[in-house]
Amino acid sequence: MISKIREQFNAGFKEEYYENLKKEVEETYGEGTAFRLSETPIFIDKKVKSEIFDTCESIIDQLWRLDFEKIREQFVPKQIQSPSKIEKPHFLAIDFGLCEDGNGGIRPQLIELQAFPTLFFYQPFLGKAFMNNYPTMPKEGLHYFFSGLDENQYINEVRDVILANEQPEHVVLMELYPEKQKTRIDFWATQKALGIEVVCMTKIKKEGKNLFYDKNGVKTQIKRIYNRVIFDEIERTKDLETEFNLNDDVDVDWVTHPDWFFMISKCVMPKLKHANIPNSFYLNDFPKDFDLESYVLKPLFSFAGLGIDLHPTKEKIAGISDKENYILQEKVTYASAIKTKSEKNSKGEIRILYIWDKKNDRLKPVINLGRMSKGELINVSHNTEETWIGSSIGFFEQ
Repeated sequence: MISKIREQFNAGFKEEYYENLKKEVEETYGEGTAFRLSETPIFIDKKVKSEIFDTCESIIDQLWRLDFEKIREQFVPKQIQSPSKIEKPHFLAIDFGLCEDGNGGIRPQLIELQAFPTLFFYQPFLGKAFMNNYPTMPKEGLHYFFSGLDENQYINEVRDVILANEQPEHVVLMELYPEKQKTRIDFWATQKALGIEVVCMTKIKKEGKNLFYDKNGVKTQIKRIYNRVIFDEIERTKDLETEFNLNDDVDVDWVTHPDWFFMISKCVMPKLKHANIPNSFYLNDFPKDFDLESYVLKPLFSFAGLGIDLHPTKEKIAGISDKENYILQEKVTYASAIKTKSEKNSKGEIRILYIWDKKNDRLKPVINLGRMSKGELINVSHNTEETWIGSSIGFFEQ
């Protein structure tokens, strides 16, 4: 989207740079990414950057006008509500599609949002790795950090959110079968940066209200959980045996509280309004006379594109019994605006990552994540046979 930089990047691209990039990932973390890594960053100009952050600020302002207790009662089933103190959400991810504006330009459009952590430690590594391995990358005027942060400040601020004042041995990154997760590269990056252990939920022991894990043969109490377990994966996993559940009354601090996964998610999108937010409706409460062909059907609580129907019909909708768990979202047209070295250009999404800033009592943008595709879905698990697609990062014009 910054034409001059894109042209320079593509003209200077060599396959060996990409191979060296992947090699650095493997040498740093002991394996490559389980998802496809794109050959290129996404270059974002000042205009699109301004639109993205204007929309983000509007979303955050609107979020704090919502009644989250009411949302909790409506969307979080009583049987899985956690009795732990909710506090503020530690994280927020806001996803934008880079879409056609009708005049040959780019218009960011909200795709979804989630108060749940993502690749907070892999992304700064990736941005730096692009700089390390691509000699044609611009050295000034672009960055992937926000809020005036540099690498050290970023790591320190995210560390403070996750660890607070706790010793690393009493903090764990908890996931379900972490070694099998596609995002596991970030687990190893987090472990490397913070010195905390990555622990499978099935390995955690419960004694009364206290939780423990085995650290090098020593029973060690868990006082803070950096939670990466997704509710719908628990429900999908057959014969899962754990000594505690996310909704148990346990003596730990959650980073972030499990109920935020539900409360700030696709479930609030019909409540948000902005020029860059597509219209959306709850499936059990939508106008009967509108054009279904212009909408996408999405389950409220799923990850990685699971359950999305790009072509909903009245017949399909009639067959859904739990309509309260779906939304219809107005379709957007992704722009094939990322010029590549292959036959087809790529489409892109940018995810803006936020952490809770205690000093200012507000969510704060800190870094981003990019995704590229040449298919209908922008997802790093799809179209894996193509090139110049997959996981990436945005370099924003300063």
